[in-house]
Amino acid sequence: MENIIDKWLAQLQRALPQHLLTRAAGWLATRRTRWVKNLLIGLFSKAYPINWDESKHKSKHDYASFNDFFTRALRPDARPVPETDGLISPCDGNLSEHGPVTDGRLFQAKRIDYPLHRLLGCQTAEAEIFANGYYFTVYLAPSDYHRVHMPLSGQLTRCTHVPGRLFSVSPGTANHLPGLFCRNERVACWFEDKQKQPFAVILVGAMMVGSISTGWHGRFKHRSRQAAQDMPIPVAPLNFQHGSELGRFLMGSTVIVVTAKSPATFNPESSLLKTSQTL
Repeated sequence: MENIIDKWLAQLQRALPQHLLTRAAGWLATRRTRWVKNLLIGLFSKAYPINWDESKHKSKHDYASFNDFFTRALRPDARPVPETDGLISPCDGNLSEHGPVTDGRLFQAKRIDYPLHRLLGCQTAEAEIFANGYYFTVYLAPSDYHRVHMPLSGQLTRCTHVPGRLFSVSPGTANHLPGLFCRNERVACWFEDKQKQPFAVILVGAMMVGSISTGWHGRFKHRSRQAAQDMPIPVAPLNFQHGSELGRFLMGSTVIVVTAKSPATFNPESSLLKTSQTL
């Protein structure tokens, strides 16, 4: 029965005004009227298990808006960066899929795969640098910490904004909507590590995700019908340290990491951020 409901809900989303709903949610989330933002934060905290102990600010009164609360910072000592050069999880969430890149394709869910070059918003030949690579997908639930951090140290080499739809990325939708991550709006960030090996971190938008933002660009505006666009990056090299903040979401979404080769070690339970499964 649950699978039938998930399949029906996935199809229903095709007819919804996704961008209109998302813009409305984003507008409401930025309201600074005290009673409005306190009401939203209070209702959300009752609906989802928020870990206030690790938050930098521990009261709804400390936040200027719901958006400010949702992208809240953690205490400086809440997630110490592990003393390792190994790959770590870039965000809180559920490790939903992982494995080698096979024939240029990644798995979204059981029996559903999709092409890497479409996810990255690039030509097939450009994605071949990951032909022998590895990927993992982390789904962020609404209660998770919503800032995204670097899985490795690296220098930014490319940033592509790929417009698209805004379907939910919940497990129920992922199991029933082929090519979900290639349909949704996303920002693909390409890096080179210390050994000049490429890796990519893809931030996938979703319904009610009011914005995707990065430290060097700020917020990306929703665009549903235009072509993928390489965004300008500063002339001076942008180097990010292992575990440093890369970007953030409003509301739950998905992060996908792709590397040029299989990692020697990867254990999210010992990493900066928390996932509910390990490799």
